[in-house]
Amino acid sequence: MTIGLASRAAVSTCALCAAGLLALAPAAATAGTVADPAPSPGSGARAAPGAGAEAGVAPDALLYRSGTQVRPRAGAPEVPELSARSWLVADADSGEVLAAHDAHRRLPPASTLKTLFALTVLPVLPADVRHTVSEEELTGIGPGSSRVGVAEDLTYRISDLWNGVFLSSGNDAVHVLAALSGGWEATAQRMQDKAHALGAHDTQVESPDGYDAPGQVSSAFDLAVFGRAGLRSPDFVRYCSREEAMFPGRDGGSYGIRNTNRLLTGSDGVERYPGIVGIKNGYTSNAGHTLVAAAHRDGRTLVVTVLNPLWGGGNAVYEEARTLLDWGFDASGRVDAVGSLDALRVKPLPGPQARPTPAAVPAARGREPERPGTWTVTGAALLAAMGVALFLRLRWGRTVPD
Repeated sequence: MTIGLASRAAVSTCALCAAGLLALAPAAATAGTVADPAPSPGSGARAAPGAGAEAGVAPDALLYRSGTQVRPRAGAPEVPELSARSWLVADADSGEVLAAHDAHRRLPPASTLKTLFALTVLPVLPADVRHTVSEEELTGIGPGSSRVGVAEDLTYRISDLWNGVFLSSGNDAVHVLAALSGGWEATAQRMQDKAHALGAHDTQVESPDGYDAPGQVSSAFDLAVFGRAGLRSPDFVRYCSREEAMFPGRDGGSYGIRNTNRLLTGSDGVERYPGIVGIKNGYTSNAGHTLVAAAHRDGRTLVVTVLNPLWGGGNAVYEEARTLLDWGFDASGRVDAVGSLDALRVKPLPGPQARPTPAAVPAARGREPERPGTWTVTGAALLAAMGVALFLRLRWGRTVPD
């Protein structure tokens, strides 16, 4: 078919339009898709160790300084003197850190790392599912580990195993749950990813149960971040605040287990803290005694972390946490924040959530797969052909034959 002068002009016009669209499309397709860079611990936040809190210093920078950091107003209670190597007290609702001592000091966390384990694994294992434990799932548990008594060839509900994790700090229960959620190493990597997403950059996960392992560390800041995140999960709160539960035994029987967090249960010489929510305690010979605790009073919830008190025996971690909670509630409205638990958290971009990207179609005959959301040469050619067809239909009342 011969196309007249007017038709040639139309074709040229459509081709130019297509070329223009092709040139502009990649820029348009990528506009607005650049993600905010994730904040890092070194992005202007670190300050010289030993410096005090002075005017003009960004509050979050104070948390990277050594020593105790607090910004009292007139009439504020004096911050307590504690023996812990590191501690922090924060408002669980706002995330504001009210005071801290060596908040980002990297120390072994012991079983308080199970808070991160729970944040990572709880959402992927339905509580009512039953599982028969294999011998392989109980291998590799460190000598001297705390156990709840998980036995091979015995069937447990997932909720039973979580009771074992939170109440008895059972490393055997952690091993089984980790096996069910992808394996030991995969779980450790997912925990690492979860920590970074929450803005906890001091944490290095080597053993998901918190057992001492070379290089495994966390900080008072990170553990407070995990504790606060847990308070937003009804399942997490239900387990971490539970004082007693029945655990399956052999021959269809069961036995009672009791939470080892003395601040929650009021046992072994420690009084129960009024309004205590719970969370998680820990101990290893390398880490010493560690604790993440939360309590609610007068419409406020505080979260505290206490790592390795240097004197006072096994109850010191609970008594120092009590002192911090008392101070935090008393200091309400009378101190300025020295930082935020959200300071390093990866925040989503404003606007609608991004849709999942479809899997790329495998390349055929040497061609690269087309990227979703961008203009391609094929698309531009089709647009040009549609323009020609529209012109010819208007000019002669028919379309170009196939």
